[in-house]
Amino acid sequence: MYRSRVPSAAVVDLARAAALFHALSDPTRLAILERLRGGEHCVCDLQDLLDAGQSRLSFHLRVLKDAGLVVDRKEGRWSYYALEPAAFDEGRAFLAEFGAAPRRGARSVPRVVDTCCR
Repeated sequence: MYRSRVPSAAVVDLARAAALFHALSDPTRLAILERLRGGEHCVCDLQDLLDAGQSRLSFHLRVLKDAGLVVDRKEGRWSYYALEPAAFDEGRAFLAEFGAAPRRGARSVPRVVDTCCR
């Protein structure tokens, strides 16, 4: 029997999901991730590619690193960043739960009809 190595959303806690999606909620951070899809880049390359200042870029890279979406390595005075695929697997697993059938024993939430604005 095949068992997925991706953790189920039951294992992924809500705080972790919030950190992932917060990190993905900014256009600059998404642009950084898009650039890193092509492979590892040093901060100086990202500055040129994104036409961004070093302090602004460092802030966004810190958010991405804290969320586990990127990893870095030092080489001399330079820092190189790359994607961390496992974090994206976690995000996909969490989102997959929203498209799945309700869990057994889960209460259905009644639909609230707003009648005050009609």
